[in-house]
Amino acid sequence: MVLVRTERQLPISGDPIWELRLLLPGEPPRAYEALVGRARRQEGDRDRLGSKAPLPLGRYSVTEITPVDPTDEAELGRFLWIGLEPDFPTARRGLGIHHDPSAGRGRGSGTDGCIGLIHGNDLLVLGDLLRRSGTTELLVRD
Repeated sequence: MVLVRTERQLPISGDPIWELRLLLPGEPPRAYEALVGRARRQEGDRDRLGSKAPLPLGRYSVTEITPVDPTDEAELGRFLWIGLEPDFPTARRGLGIHHDPSAGRGRGSGTDGCIGLIHGNDLLVLGDLLRRSGTTELLVRD
C-alpha cells in the first residue's frame, strides 16, 4: 500500500484528500479516498504525539485488522481498525486506518492523525483484500 496526498479537497471543510493505493499482482490498481490529520494541521510536526498532523513519511507494518467495538470512540467509525506500526523512530503511537464518519462535516472533519477512509464500504473491501493478499506494508509519501 502507498499513501499519497492529492491536489483535491473536500468542498465544505477544505480537508485535503489523500489517496491510499493498493497494488496487488494480477489485479487492477485500487485507490481509496482518505483524510489524514486535520485540515489546519497538514503542515504540523508529523512526529509529535498529539499533533493531529498527517502520518510521518516512511514505512509502516500492518499489525492487526479487527472490527471496531460499539463502545470504541465514535470517530473510529463502525467498521474496522487496521493497526499500523512505524518501522522508524517517532513519538507517534496508536496509528491506523479506519472510517472517518465526520469527513466533510465541519470542524470535526479529518482525523487525529490516522488514515480515515471517507467511504466506510471502502474500508471493508480494503480489510478483506489485505487479509486475502497478506499485504503487511504501507509506505507514506507526500
